[in-house]
Amino acid sequence: MPYHHQKRIYIPTNARSNQYILAEIRVTDELLGGYDDVQDAYRQLSQTVFSLADKQEIHNIQIIANDKLPVVRFHTEAYSFETAEQIRFFYNPAYHEAQNLFATAGHRARKLRLVFLATGSELRSNSATFHAKVQYFMDSLLPLLPATGLAVKIRDHQHLSYDFFTKAKGNKETYGYKLRAIDKRYQARGCQLPQEHSALNYVTVSLPLSRKLKQRILPEGMTDFTPLYQYLEDKFLSAASTKQLSRLAMVANGLTPIVRNSKFETLESTAELQMIGFDPNATEQQFSRHWQGDKLAEAAHFAIVAGPKDCDDGGYGRFMNQVEEALRSFANEIDMDKEHEDLILRFHQHISYRR
Repeated sequence: MPYHHQKRIYIPTNARSNQYILAEIRVTDELLGGYDDVQDAYRQLSQTVFSLADKQEIHNIQIIANDKLPVVRFHTEAYSFETAEQIRFFYNPAYHEAQNLFATAGHRARKLRLVFLATGSELRSNSATFHAKVQYFMDSLLPLLPATGLAVKIRDHQHLSYDFFTKAKGNKETYGYKLRAIDKRYQARGCQLPQEHSALNYVTVSLPLSRKLKQRILPEGMTDFTPLYQYLEDKFLSAASTKQLSRLAMVANGLTPIVRNSKFETLESTAELQMIGFDPNATEQQFSRHWQGDKLAEAAHFAIVAGPKDCDDGGYGRFMNQVEEALRSFANEIDMDKEHEDLILRFHQHISYRR
């Protein structure tokens, strides 16, 4: 492939783009001290937040005051549902707008999480403008709160998602992306980020464990699923190694995989969340395995993390081309039916800093 083409990745035109920004405010006694009780504090604080959002034309903002983790996905219908540890938001950025407070009676949150869901069209092109808008919002909000010196952490999450087999299903049209790091994109558009910030870029892949796949690998009636998981792990690692992809994970234990930078984040898995830590600057092989032979999961999830050499100008295009070539080999090795099965790929870009 010519070098200039390596800098671009050709993604289906029906790919979905998402962006949400998480502003985390540590809850202190001073923040809650001026109210009758915790629930009253959350209600009044949310009114302050929503009123300011209306004035500054931020159209979709959610407040999480029960320490649950937000998970954001595209959907043609807008809805959210809570589990014990997560709040999953489904929406279409083109036309869904909302303001909601999520709190649990009697629970004092460790952090208030403000979730800013990007709205409109061309989210990736407008991501710097949206980020600057959230920065201005937070600068305007903090003086309105009944506490001083509040610590705030900003996390900007962006991803492109698509079915890797969409072309086999008849959608031949693609668009060429020259993927760039968030900080470089923002700098070019006049959105300033602190010099001290953490970035992580990676791909996740979701593979449903179909009946056909299980029947091909497992003897009938077998309740030890180790051969299935080991088969998928071996094929995945083999395909990745041919493209020099060395920061890898496989999760097939029924938990939601969450990828974090192990240098900056405290990693603690829970009953619902499988935390996976990577140091993107480390040069040695990193592989994280999370499956149990006595438990059958509905899907296997794989993660491939970008390294330092992928972060230069146009580097993510080369990285994504390597990922796609590895996945093409992996899908062929496990004999997937491209016309009838899905292999959902998401390219994630995260950046975080304290403000």
